[in-house]
Amino acid sequence: MPSSAVLVDKDLHLTLFRWRDEAMDTAAKVILVLSDALRFDTAVQGMGFLGHLVENRMATLYKIHGELPSLSRPMYETIHTGLPVMEHGVVSNFVVRLSQKPHIFQVVKEAGRVTAAVAYFWISELYQRVPYDPINDREVDDPEATIQHGRFYMREDYPDEELFLSAATLVRKFRPDYLLVHPMGMDYKGESHGADSPQYRKQALRQDVLLANLLPEWLQAGYTVLVTGDHGINSDRIHGGTTDEVRDVPLYLIPPNLQGKGWTGETVSHLQIAPTVLKLMELPIPSTMRAAPLV
Repeated sequence: MPSSAVLVDKDLHLTLFRWRDEAMDTAAKVILVLSDALRFDTAVQGMGFLGHLVENRMATLYKIHGELPSLSRPMYETIHTGLPVMEHGVVSNFVVRLSQKPHIFQVVKEAGRVTAAVAYFWISELYQRVPYDPINDREVDDPEATIQHGRFYMREDYPDEELFLSAATLVRKFRPDYLLVHPMGMDYKGESHGADSPQYRKQALRQDVLLANLLPEWLQAGYTVLVTGDHGINSDRIHGGTTDEVRDVPLYLIPPNLQGKGWTGETVSHLQIAPTVLKLMELPIPSTMRAAPLV
């Protein structure tokens, strides 16, 4: 059977820096790839293309020691608001409501820029509307919505390949200024097999190959791409606690000019992602986002 890399290359039909012959937008744009349950050590050891960019100083790599609790919905909100959980109020996965604090999608939309997401439906519940309607809310193209172009899924085993292709379609079709790409493959494999399993490690490789085929086009289009995780996973197939294995995730920052710093050796915070995204986009940073941006 062909390797996953061969399959992905065949399916995507992408070549380095191929892009439509259209003028690039001048406004700074950001794509945030939030890989659910991507551990720091697994990313560094298993994601060779991202490692290539870091090794050659075309990208910058930080370690994030994640906020607590190491659960998904609280960390989605922390990453987008720059606030710890007791301040934004989404303290567990069972808090189902719209965000009540200034967040990335809101700031981008209010600035007259274009927002988009390909993500698990909890993102829609946080930043679009509740309750989530699996028919009406699955695909959204509405200039008045907070997430103007949304593609949402409900199954945790939704294929990463399909998700990344949907993201690539949104980039080509709508050129969003802020795009959230939220694959769930690492979380599904980790909770099914554990972090020390070949299934979990192979999923990191699959995501790396997908990014390798898409990143050149996105960078050529002027996007800064960030790749990070909300939390890790342990060998018991769980997360939510305080150990390094469920807290430590990577943060790759890949600028369109490929002028990075390599591995910084620095440990930073989830709280810095939101102000970093807005600083990169040259947008105002709300006073609630108190952590210093990384750029």
